[in-house]
Formats: sequence, C-alpha cells, structure tokens
Amino acid sequence: MRYGLSLPPFAQFADPALLARLARDAEDAGWDGFFLWDHMISRNTGTPIADAWVALAAAAMATRRIRLGTLITPVARRHPWKLARETVTLDRLSGGRAILGVGLGSPPEWEFAAFGEDPDARVRAQKLDEGLAILDGLWRGEPFAFAGAHYRLAPPVTFLPRPVQTPRIPIWVAGNWPNKPPIRRAARWDGVCPEAKEGRLSPDDWRAILALVRETRAGDAPFDAVHLDSLAGLAPRKAAEHIAPYAEAGVTWWIEYITPDAFGAERYKPWPDAIVEQMVARLREGPSALGRRQGDV
Repeated sequence: MRYGLSLPPFAQFADPALLARLARDAEDAGWDGFFLWDHMISRNTGTPIADAWVALAAAAMATRRIRLGTLITPVARRHPWKLARETVTLDRLSGGRAILGVGLGSPPEWEFAAFGEDPDARVRAQKLDEGLAILDGLWRGEPFAFAGAHYRLAPPVTFLPRPVQTPRIPIWVAGNWPNKPPIRRAARWDGVCPEAKEGRLSPDDWRAILALVRETRAGDAPFDAVHLDSLAGLAPRKAAEHIAPYAEAGVTWWIEYITPDAFGAERYKPWPDAIVEQMVARLREGPSALGRRQGDV
C-alpha cells in the first residue's frame, strides 16, 4: 500500500509557494503522493483559493519523487484540450509523476451554476466521459478527431509532446458509493477513489466496489483502489490496525485528509492558526503516523 495526502489549497494553504514547500516536506517525510483539491470557489464564502495546477507545477519543481495530482478535477468545468495541455506539462515537468483524479465536481450550484454552466448531473457525466476520451486521444500524440454531444475536434489535431508516462497519465475516477455508474466508469481507466454517501467506506464496501470493477474491467493492467480518510488522533499502532483490513480488501493507496475538520475546526470558515499548525505537523509526521514502517510499500 502507498500513502498520500489530500489538501484543500484554501485559506492559509492558498499560497502556492507554501504548497510547494509542503510538497517538499511531504516527500522528505516519506509520503508517496501529494494531491490538491481543484475548486473555483469555496461555497461562496470568500475563502482564498489557489489554482491546483499552477500549485502542482510549483510542487514539481520542489520535489523529485512524490506523485502529484488532483483529487478531484471536475472535467466538465474545463475544455478537455486545455486540461490535456496542463496535465502533459505537469507530467513532463515532474519527470512522469502526474496523476489525474476526476469526477463530476461538487457542489454543482457553486462550481457550475454560479458561473452560468449547466449543473445537471447527467450533463456533467456526459461531459466527463467525452472529456476523458479526448484526453486519452490527445495524449497519444497522433492525429485525433472527436465528435460528441458536447465536444468536437475536427479536422484531426495532433498534441505534442506526449506525456512521459505510458500508456497514459493515470486517471483515477471518483464517485459516491453505493452509486454504481462511477465505479463502472472507473473500471475503464486506471483507478477508483470513491467516497461513501454517509460515513466512511468499510473494508466490506471495498470488496463490493472491487468486485464490481472486476466484473466491468477488461484486461489485467494495473488498477489502483484509492481510499480517502483521516485517522488524526489515532496512535500509529491503532492507525495501522485500522488500515490493515483495507489493505486485505485490496486498497492500494491510503490518502490522508489534511483538512481543518479532521482537527476539530470547520472547513468553510476561517482556519485558526493553531489548527493550521496541527495540519502541517501531521503532514510532516509522514506515514509513520499511520503505522508504516521504514521500507514498507
């Protein structure tokens, strides 16, 4: 199992220079992944927000090993060709360390409707599927055309350079379990990063999710099962005991939330400096705080 972090680039974390330093600290502490939320606004609260892709580029320049990406990018909110250019640039800048987490995006009333875009879930799902097909096609670096309900590329266009990673930059697909369509969508790509509609996913939930993936997925290419959670407050031994059943169920990545609510504050209100200090301290503890011993993978 690999261990990563998920941070909202909000409030005090909206400083891209700070995010780059935190990415370096995370790498030094032994984390395997550094992931940022990708939002336009924070529920219209006036909270400062950094652009995830610009911040990840800064993080790429400050690190050498750690994987970098978004959890998640609402593909329907971007032109897929612009996202293709951003992701390829990050992958090459980082030497092949980019991961693209994707989903519908929430809350739709702020992320979409507030800017005059269609918040309808079905439309966003259609745009997501078309956008992923376009990303995959453009990343190949060969003449590519596309005609869908929402996007059209004609005549064929060629995007160069290609990503460092082959066959493509890994795509992880998010969704709310027990909704099955997002899991089936994820099975067509490189990983699944679901969340529970209520509470947290259990190891039994993961067994059901991965059973559905196996039913849907063709071939035996590597596939990541990405669990997002927070174990702040648990001692490392207890954290390791909590994580072990997830690993047995097939989870390949444990992503620890570094968010104010994990430390007793409110996510969408100003973050107390004392809470930010706890968040940074948790990041700097590394995955040893979750019971990972040196040399574990």
